Amino acid sequence: MSALVEINFDGIIGPSHNYAGLSVGNIASSTNAGETAYPREAALQGIAKMRHNLDLGLAQGFFMPLDRPNEGWLAGLGTDSILAPKHLLANALSASSMWAANAATVSPGPDTMDGRCHLTVANLNTMPHRSHEWSGTLKQLRLAFSDTGHFAVHAPVPPPFGDEGAANHMRLCANHDRPGVEIFVYGVSGGPFPARQHIEASKAVSRINETQSVLFAQQSETAIAAGAFHNDVVAVANEHVLFVHEQAFADADPLYTDLRDRVPETEIIIVPAERVSLEDAIKSYLFNAQLVTLPEEAGMALILPTEARENDAVWSYLTDLVAGNGPIRRLCPVDVRQSMANGGGPACLRLRVVADPGAVDQRFMATQEKLDQLAEVVAEYWPEAINPDQLSDPGLVKAIVKARNSLLDACGLIELQG
Repeated sequence: MSALVEINFDGIIGPSHNYAGLSVGNIASSTNAGETAYPREAALQGIAKMRHNLDLGLAQGFFMPLDRPNEGWLAGLGTDSILAPKHLLANALSASSMWAANAATVSPGPDTMDGRCHLTVANLNTMPHRSHEWSGTLKQLRLAFSDTGHFAVHAPVPPPFGDEGAANHMRLCANHDRPGVEIFVYGVSGGPFPARQHIEASKAVSRINETQSVLFAQQSETAIAAGAFHNDVVAVANEHVLFVHEQAFADADPLYTDLRDRVPETEIIIVPAERVSLEDAIKSYLFNAQLVTLPEEAGMALILPTEARENDAVWSYLTDLVAGNGPIRRLCPVDVRQSMANGGGPACLRLRVVADPGAVDQRFMATQEKLDQLAEVVAEYWPEAINPDQLSDPGLVKAIVKARNSLLDACGLIELQG
């Protein structure tokens, strides 16, 4: 039997990357609305992060940007990219599929009734610019994970129940290839901001994915109101470790007790608000880090945005954390500033899939040589800069379409065109 490992699939940042400020409740997105974005730099930063992960000895994959503008969605609204009002065109051009953590909820084979890895595509109902992603994502996931002996890829939960994928889902287990408990985190309200993950959607995904050991946890209203629009802004788990802010959950103690009962190896690292405030945690995206297991029993590492290093309170806490004899032994800051300015850190950019890498369509698996190829295409075709005022420029729209098609051609993924 092939060994199961965790593969991080990163979304390649698309050529339409811009700061139109479409995400209500996402403080970074709202703060930077109207600023000039740099798609070429953004995509190269994402590729560099993938290269960094390969250098750490981690399994790495990638997903293609979706077709933008989404002419099919615009046609359903009675318009197209030439005639669409500015706000609709901005939604149709959004590059938000780059945040692959919202692509799907993944339940690995050891957790499911039939022993296959199940992926349920997120419907992303809450935000107009993301609500039309699911069909393109479903097509791509069914191509990447087409081996039905290992994978089952499911259509999204129907409306009106909002599901935002793995950004509100965690898994604790002794090891990646052992059965674990899956934690579905839902919201109720968050002051002026909408709760994006509905409990009925979480329960539906659990049923669809055939998960055997499940917990449902409510995200705290305080966290949502502070700008934690997804759970992965205030908590991250890896194997037997849960790294979490003190104010992440509405009723944390019973959850932690249940986790320890179900997975006796569980270690919960609670970051106290007196050391790191919610404001600092969200500003630095301390928890929107990739918590990963390093090869050769080297412990765990946090792959963090460089903003975490620049925040004195956060870096002081992290320095003390790794100095102790705990499971997290290494801090790895990476530069993803273009993504961060739109509200997505290192963890937003990846979907975690525990599987046999050999069962994945190899066109989606990264090597250093493939990353070189991706970088060459990006350097040649991605726009250098986009201001939201330029989105209605037909020349820019044509350049965006050409850039994506060039990448699909280079990767042999012409099935995803159009």
